[in-house]
Amino acid sequence: MSEASADISRQLVELRIAHRDLDTAIARLADDAHCDELQLKRLKKRKLLLKDAIAKLESKLIPDLDA
Repeated sequence: MSEASADISRQLVELRIAHRDLDTAIARLADDAHCDELQLKRLKKRKLLLKDAIAKLESKLIPDLDA
């Protein structure tokens, strides 16, 4: 594995952990009857941004194949 691929893999692990943590926080906040809706929306938006970043990094790991 090249050094660049190792860096991308490390970043992917960190982003996936952050994504999972946000998922837990969102679930916990959503269970609260008196939750702050604005905070919940911000967390959900941040989670989507992390998901997009993960997808971009995963696509970088796919080797380019000439057809």
